This record gives sequence, structure tokens and C-alpha cells, in this order.
Amino acid sequence: MKKTTSRNGFTLIELIIVMVILGIMAAVAVPRYLDSIANAEASAEDAVITAIKNGLKQYANNSLVDNGRASWPTDPFSALSEKPTGHTNDGDLANTDGEWTFIDNMDGTGQITHQRADNSRYTWNYNSGIQEDDEESGDNTSIGTLGPRVKVGAEAA
Repeated sequence: MKKTTSRNGFTLIELIIVMVILGIMAAVAVPRYLDSIANAEASAEDAVITAIKNGLKQYANNSLVDNGRASWPTDPFSALSEKPTGHTNDGDLANTDGEWTFIDNMDGTGQITHQRADNSRYTWNYNSGIQEDDEESGDNTSIGTLGPRVKVGAEAA
């Protein structure tokens, strides 16, 4: 009588081929996943900055009605009715994941800072504008500016 053997399981070659295929898939998927996380954080930052810009516009409109002159606040976060998650008033560069801060230069300028989950930090230059009367030239009022996102430590081009 012929003996039949039943094959249960996989051969070593089959297991190695599966591992190679999984390794290739992981090599392709992980960078795409990390890029999607970075894009999501950039989009979240853009949403916060847009909220700040809209808050500053509303602040300027209220200031114009109340004082006859459009002005921006010294701290741009004070123009928001609700601060972003992670906002602190420590006045230093953001140093924890998700933290938002404002560094006041005490001359009407400063920097909005944010730290992402990957520990990269970004800043936006802020200028509240000039809000004073000049005796020689008359009214010397200008509305503020909010600069673009700049990565901390990035080389200037």
C-alpha cells in the first residue's frame, strides 16, 4: 500500500516570499503614511492661522467702530474667542507637541509658534502695525501683518 503524506503548513521558501512581499509593501506604505500625517498637521495649522486672521479682521472692525481706527492687538491670540488646543501663554518657543505660543518682542511685533507631533517647529511673524499719531505727518496708522509659515532651523534661501 502506498503511503500518503499530508502536507500541513507552508514551506520555508513560501514564508520567505511572503515576508519579502510584506517588506516591500511596508517600504512603500510607511513613507506615504508619514506624509499624510505631515499634510494633516499642516492643514490643521492652516486652519488655526485662518481663524487667527479672521479674528484679527473682526478685531480691527470692532476697533474701527469703537475708536475710529482699525487696529490689531499686541497678542494675536487675544483676537480669538476660543484659543486653539495647546495654546499657552509662556512667551517662549513652543516646546511640547501641539503647543501654540506667542513670543512678544515688546515693540508691536512677535512670533506665533507651533510644535508638531514630530517635534518640528514652525513660526509666523506677526506685526500689530503702527497705531499712533505723528505730529509731522499727521495720522501714522497702519494695520498689521501676519507672515507665512517658516520652519524653525530651516536654512534661509
